[in-house]
Parts: sequence; structure tokens; C-alpha cells
Amino acid sequence: MSAHILLVEDDAGISMILADLLLSAGFKVDTAADGKTGLKKALNQGYDLLLLDWMLPGLTGPELCHQMREHGYDGAILLLTARGQVADRVSGLNRGADDYLVKPFDPDELLARVGALLRRVKKEDLTPVMTIEFSGFVADFGRNHFTRDSTPVSLTTKEAELLRMLVNHRGQSLSRETLLKHVWKEQPHITPRTVDVHVAWLRQKMEPQPDKPRHLLTVRGEGYRFER
Repeated sequence: MSAHILLVEDDAGISMILADLLLSAGFKVDTAADGKTGLKKALNQGYDLLLLDWMLPGLTGPELCHQMREHGYDGAILLLTARGQVADRVSGLNRGADDYLVKPFDPDELLARVGALLRRVKKEDLTPVMTIEFSGFVADFGRNHFTRDSTPVSLTTKEAELLRMLVNHRGQSLSRETLLKHVWKEQPHITPRTVDVHVAWLRQKMEPQPDKPRHLLTVRGEGYRFER
């Protein structure tokens, strides 16, 4: 499956050129013309890489980058900047960017950096997240606080532990046996059906359409997988 990239660039001409370049290289591309729209899209889609211009209206590239990391985004982030000073580049990296490219740049170099970042992220282990947001649902595992469209949602201890387990292994299929072992600690009289029931309850509380789940997916013959 080709990588899904979000390009946030306020210059319509540059955005079109870069989107065409990435599409021709086989990537799936969405675009946004300002930081706030970019943030909204990034929070509600499972992008593999964010390609952010530094100077954006509403929310700058580094600010958008920082907010995404605060929300637990673990994909690759590449900043495009006309700022060539070391202090500026360091500032961008400190806000959570993985790499930067100074304008003007060669299209081949952009594709090479995008490819390198995607390979690096794919190889690295996913890191546990404290906060994650998707489709209007916000999970703050640190405070054990959950909301859906800003309305508090009550999760049982096991529901919260199950969700966190799946989120921390996002994109990976986890068997019912694995979930039982780590969430229920192999308690006696607990069966794989227990996992199914708790997944159904979670879907009712967090999915926009519980009967057509977008995030808590059943993997036939394997178990369950979380997708952002």
C-alpha cells in the first residue's frame, strides 16, 4: 500500500507542483492551504508523513508539528523552509520535525528525503502515546479522561486498558490471546469472547458509526487492529 501524505502549503502554485510530484512517485496525497485546516485533517486521518511549509497562515509549520506530537502523532514530519539559519533549523527539529529541506530544493532531493523518512518510521518501533485524538474522540490516558465531541465518555478500567493496548500497537493486528494476556493478565474464567464484548462496547463509545468501525477493526482469523 502506498504511503499517505498530507501536504500543507499556502501557495497554490507550489502546492499543485509538489502534489503532482508526489502523486507521480506513487504516493497518495491530500492538501491543505493553512495550518488550522492542516491540523484538523492530520488529526482525523492516518497520514504516514506530513509535509509542512514553515510559514503558514493560522498556524505555522513548527506549531502544527508541535501540536501533532502533543497528540501522539508518530509518523514522519518534513518541514519545508526558506530559513537557512542553523538556529531556525534546530528550532524546527526541536518542535518535533524529523527533517527539513531548505528552499529552493531539487525535486529529486525531496522525493529522496520523503522515501528515507518513510523507511525510517516503518522500521522503528511505535512509541506509547499519552494522548490521541481521532474522529472527535480524545483519549488522555495520563489523566484517564475520555471525550467524544467534547462530551465526557466513561470507560471502564478494562476498556481503557484495551484501547491503550491497541493504540500503542496501532497498525498491528493483535490476537485475542495476546489481548487477554496483557489486559486481563490471564485471569481464570476469562475467554476470548470477553475481548469481543469489550471491543463492541468500545465501538459504541468511540466510533462515529459503531456498525461500520473506522478505527477499531476486526482482522478476520487474527484479532483486532487500531487504525487512526
